[in-house]
Amino acid sequence: MKLEEEIFNIQSEEDFIKTCLKVFRYQYEHTLVYQKYCDLLKVNPDEVKKTAEIPFLPIEFFKSHKVLNKNCDADIQFMSSGTTGQQRSIHYVADTDLYEKSCLLTFEKFYGSVEDFTVLALLPSYLERDNSSLVHMANDFIKRSQSSESGFYLNNLDELVKTLENPEIKKKKVLLIGVTFALLDLAENYHVDLENIIVMETGGMKGRRKEMIREEVHQLLKKSFNTDKIHSEYGMTELLSQAYSKGHGVFDLPKQMQVLIRDTEDPLQLIGENKNGGINVIDLANLHSCSFIATQDLGRKLTKSKFEVIGRFDNSDIRGCNLMAL
Repeated sequence: MKLEEEIFNIQSEEDFIKTCLKVFRYQYEHTLVYQKYCDLLKVNPDEVKKTAEIPFLPIEFFKSHKVLNKNCDADIQFMSSGTTGQQRSIHYVADTDLYEKSCLLTFEKFYGSVEDFTVLALLPSYLERDNSSLVHMANDFIKRSQSSESGFYLNNLDELVKTLENPEIKKKKVLLIGVTFALLDLAENYHVDLENIIVMETGGMKGRRKEMIREEVHQLLKKSFNTDKIHSEYGMTELLSQAYSKGHGVFDLPKQMQVLIRDTEDPLQLIGENKNGGINVIDLANLHSCSFIATQDLGRKLTKSKFEVIGRFDNSDIRGCNLMAL
């Protein structure tokens, strides 16, 4: 079985570890930035036997280096959002089909066939640029949807509300996926009943509003939309898979992903469940780039497949980035 196929056929923890170690050795050999990082940490890939022994590349490297298999060309480039003058991450994706497959399988694992949904995407800050991984995912879902009402909404909230209040819509499965500040704009300016609609926030104010904790955002949205829970998507430019929360801020992971928590003072030291620390993500779908990423998010691991996000590092750079200056 090819490595691409193994990633989506994991059935057990033993399968995950086996595939994970294969991906690690593949990326050590082919992703030169990651190879050099491992070498600087004096990690011999032949001696790595556990996932906890695999080095996690600080996410900041996607801002300064081309993190891509030396034998691959980029099919597409995704760029992170950022304010004016801020350096943005670039994810060089060698296989767009692999990304779309990962997104689709993950969503359908937790929510069922996307073809059964009306997908309404409220992503104004992302639609203003053409290199957003989130827009690419939403566009793929919209294309696969069998509903004629599926589509993007930039700043046309009146049209969105009209769609949401259509009696025929209320008979269907509806996903309203939106960036946090845009959902708050909708909640503050309109009184629309979304009791039977999945409202999913993707996080982030993108400089449009002051930052708020997730619980505060969810309370405002639940009250305005007359719904008992707000769903969340955990994804980022540098990953090819997502985690989803169906409420209460607890995220579930697909089989190709795991989260480990690192000590905030010692980035090479992992800590156990129910302890706060930096989030390290294993995303095996990120095959031709780097599957082992130390993010800027703070959180806690609850079980093997569940975790919470509790905030972000105050400092802009993760410790460990100064190990390399290429």
